[in-house]
Amino acid sequence: MSLRARLPALGFSLKPDGIRGQIAILVLASIIASHLIIAVAFFANRPDMPRPPQPEPHQLYALADLIGRTPAAERPQLIATIAAAFPQLDLAVTTAAARPQDGAWPPHQIDYLRRRLGPDYRVDLAGGDRIVITLPGGGALGARLPPDRHRPVLGNPWMASLLIGVVSLALLGLWAARTLASPLSAFATAAETFSLDSSDAPLPERGPAEIRALARALNRMRERITTLIEDRTRMLAAISHDLRTPITRMRLRAEFIEDEHQRTQTLHDLDQMGAMLTAVLTFLRDGATRDAPTLIDLASAMQLIADQFADTGAKVGYQGPEHAMAMARPGDLHRAVTNLVENAVRFGTEVTIRLALTPDAISIEVEDDGPGIAEADKDSVMQPFVRGDNARNLDDSSSFGLGLSIARAIARGHRGDLTLHDRKPHGLIARLTLPRAAPSRAT
Repeated sequence: MSLRARLPALGFSLKPDGIRGQIAILVLASIIASHLIIAVAFFANRPDMPRPPQPEPHQLYALADLIGRTPAAERPQLIATIAAAFPQLDLAVTTAAARPQDGAWPPHQIDYLRRRLGPDYRVDLAGGDRIVITLPGGGALGARLPPDRHRPVLGNPWMASLLIGVVSLALLGLWAARTLASPLSAFATAAETFSLDSSDAPLPERGPAEIRALARALNRMRERITTLIEDRTRMLAAISHDLRTPITRMRLRAEFIEDEHQRTQTLHDLDQMGAMLTAVLTFLRDGATRDAPTLIDLASAMQLIADQFADTGAKVGYQGPEHAMAMARPGDLHRAVTNLVENAVRFGTEVTIRLALTPDAISIEVEDDGPGIAEADKDSVMQPFVRGDNARNLDDSSSFGLGLSIARAIARGHRGDLTLHDRKPHGLIARLTLPRAAPSRAT
């Protein structure tokens, strides 16, 4: 058996499974990579090899000044002697340049020579890396100053340490972006879009051991939450459904009550109980079944709702564009806006449905002129079975505190939300905000 095959059996792995082991491997790999880069730079530059001394601008200044102070008859011999001692300068007697030319000399070196030599000398570029120095008393000297060979940057121990740190941080950042940031972003997205629909795909269990453990824990938590909600929904639906049978029997018995007043009150109470059970079943079914998103004309849908309430005598109007196409679930959206308008009509005398679209969002507002809702109660009234009227009586069998809850559930099913706002001078604005993008079937 090979060593690679025996290591897993002994509990070892060439690739660490945890985050700490992978970070240690990355740091070690970055140090090795940095030293390889330094070694390549060393062999490419070979700073250990001896090199002839390179002339500096101040040396050329001293030689030019010496030649300029020498009589013209002795200059050729002096120049030949200096050229033999400093072959890199390539000194030669030449003619003065007619005009400056482009050259490879750094400007600061030219300025240095002109400043040190003074007004009796003239320094001109002669093309390439050559210059011409016009000497006092006539004559000119041509010279070349090779570029300085500086010490390689990577040969500096401080730069080598900095390089190791940069490479380590770069590798660690790439690893963190791929191994940590991407799965954590996926976890955050899954948490934001979590729904009770069983068609949602589980979180992928990949990456380091800690990330895989977190993904498994989140998947198990989602399964437990889904199972708990489904069990609760089935239990409440079964209870609500089974209560219909005794209510029906009680209705039949109530018909035999001789006292007309008592019979009327008993039948009214039974009707109220039946309406409450119907509302509960509707609320429970709304979380389990939803329409498929389709392209609809929101303006026509809102105008239709306003006309339906106007036909019953309510003063409901529509404000907005004549046509507004968007992807939505038509049945759910109709139910949500209808619930909001029903609440507005119950507490106000004049209701307005207002539609506005932006490139990213859809805003549907239901505005009434009623007494409004206190700021402290705006969150609680959207909870199931919480009524907004102060009397909190059950004389109205159509109100059980589920209208706003159903509307908010539908809004969140579209990846939107329902918020309540004050209207000046009095009244309430229920704002349904939905994204323009189509909600998925799994939401």
